Amino acid sequence: MLKQVKPKNARAKRAMAKREPQQNENPKTTLFVTGQKTSQILKLAVADLSTLKRPFCERFTKKNDIHPFDDASSLEFFSLKNDTSLIMLSLHSKKRPHCLTLARTFSHKILDMLELYINPDTFRTLQQFKNKKPSIGLKPLLAFHGTVFEDPNQTKYTLAKSLFIDFFKGQDATEVDVEGLQYLISISAQEPTDAQPNPQIKLRFFLLRTKRSGQKLPRIEVEEMGPRIDFTLGREQFPDADILKEALKRPKGSEPRTKKNIDTDVMGDKTGKIHVGKQDFGNLQTRKMKGLKRARGERDDQDKEVGVEDGSESGESIVDETTPKKMRV
Repeated sequence: MLKQVKPKNARAKRAMAKREPQQNENPKTTLFVTGQKTSQILKLAVADLSTLKRPFCERFTKKNDIHPFDDASSLEFFSLKNDTSLIMLSLHSKKRPHCLTLARTFSHKILDMLELYINPDTFRTLQQFKNKKPSIGLKPLLAFHGTVFEDPNQTKYTLAKSLFIDFFKGQDATEVDVEGLQYLISISAQEPTDAQPNPQIKLRFFLLRTKRSGQKLPRIEVEEMGPRIDFTLGREQFPDADILKEALKRPKGSEPRTKKNIDTDVMGDKTGKIHVGKQDFGNLQTRKMKGLKRARGERDDQDKEVGVEDGSESGESIVDETTPKKMRV
C-alpha cells in the first residue's frame, strides 16, 4: 500500500485535488517505461507509439529493474507521481523477446495487464513509409476486425480490445469535425484454428484520402502510413470483479436526466403525456375587455326603464324613495 501523504501547503493541496477522481476526467495519459534490458525493435516501436500518442504521453529514458507480474509497486509509484492512467513497459529477454506490457491503473493501483510480443520479421517503423503524417492531437478512427474481439466471455483478445481503445481514443469529444478525421487504426485477428489457436493481432495505421466522386459524399481511400506491428499475446492479468465494478461506477450528475412521459413513435415524432391537476373555476381570472364594460349612466337609465314598465302593468303608483314620507301621495 502506498503511503497517504498530507499536503503541507495550499499548492500541494491543489495538486493532490487534481489527482482525485473527478466528475469529468482528463484524457488518459500513457507513461512509457524502459525495463532493465531492451532491444532496438522495442526502442523503435516505443518511439513510434509515443509519437502517435502525443501530447498525452510521458516517457522515461533510464532503465528500471521492474517485473510487473512479480511486483507492480514500482509502476504504481510512477503512476502516482506522474498522474498517468496507462503504463507501457518495454522489456526484452530470451524467454520473452521484444515484450511490451500494457497496464491500466485505477486510483493509481494496477487494474489489469497484458503482454504483447512484437514480431521482428514483419515490423516496420513510421519513417519507412514515405508519406504525410497526421497532426498532433487528432482523434483516430478505430476499427476491430475478427470474432475473437466479440467473445462474450473475458479472454485475452477482449482485454486487448479494451486496452487498445483506452490507449488510442485520446480526448473525449461530443462533436468531431470531418476534416479532423485524418487517419484510421485497424486492429485485426484471424479466426483461431487447431493449427493456430492463438492468432496474432495485426496493428495497422492508414491515412484517409478524400477524392471527388461526382456526388455529394466524397470517395474515401486509405494509404498505409506506419508503423506496422504484429503482436503475439502473452501473460495477462484480468481485473478483479469488485475493483472493476468500482472503476466503472459513474458519479451522480454525470448521466443525463431522462424526461418522464416522453416517447417517440414509429414515425420519429415525439409524443408526451400531460397530467393536468384539479382546476378551480371559481378563482379563474378571465380576460377583461373594454367592449364588455358599461358606459357611465347606462345602469341608471336601464333601471328607470324597468321600473316604469313594472309599475304600469300592475297599476301601482311609482313612489320616489328619496322624497319625504309626509309628501308622499
